[in-house]
Amino acid sequence: MDIAQIKQLRDLTGAGMSDCQKALEETNGDLNQAVEFLRKKGEQLADKKSSRTANEGCISIIKKDNKISIVGLNCETDFVARNSDFINSTKELSEKLLESGTENFESIADDKIKNELIVKIGENLKLAFFEIIEGNPISYYLHTNNKIASVISLIGGNEELARDIAMHATAMNPTYLRPEDVPNDTIEKEKEIYKEQLSKEGKPENIIENILKGKIDKFYKENCLTNQLFVKDDTKTISKLLEENQAQIDKFRRFSL
Repeated sequence: MDIAQIKQLRDLTGAGMSDCQKALEETNGDLNQAVEFLRKKGEQLADKKSSRTANEGCISIIKKDNKISIVGLNCETDFVARNSDFINSTKELSEKLLESGTENFESIADDKIKNELIVKIGENLKLAFFEIIEGNPISYYLHTNNKIASVISLIGGNEELARDIAMHATAMNPTYLRPEDVPNDTIEKEKEIYKEQLSKEGKPENIIENILKGKIDKFYKENCLTNQLFVKDDTKTISKLLEENQAQIDKFRRFSL
């Protein structure tokens, strides 16, 4: 078998050398049929690997003008998650998402995963999430591990401010944007837990309500982005930072794998 042909097939498909050699042997050296053979093998590999757990992965974000596309791709091992081929493949998907939009993206991504990436990478891969977010100004922060990211768009302010708040959100993991976004049943459940704790501590009933107010305020400070202390300056909250810059948060999204 001609080694140059094997390399050519590898360049076309990204499959391993031994897989390319076998494909060419099975198709009597016909390059087009060999590509199809590997695509079919990809479907077979996908079926075999689909039951295997894929909890690792990476996130890719692409920004163009006032639009951000974000894609999360799961794999089985951290070794693959840190592999440049896998990272670049995730980037290609986010570029495709930005180019084509969300309407048919899931189908496009699934085809690429089954027909190309599983053959190339050799693990179970799954599309974890994808989204396009627009705003002006808008920015994002992706952690160096490529597993946690946040996107912030503002009304007022500028991209630098949006990036600072996105970095903060990535680090501090707020569950909600504002206190008013917290569901009532969540607050009631928190109050119930605190009341039980305070009763067990023997606190008098007449002061429990005052203590509860402080407990709920603390809950907001820990879980609501606007109430958290800014990581770059813990003398002010995110709300105060926004006020100083005459800005408001329009959209807030946090992603993690």
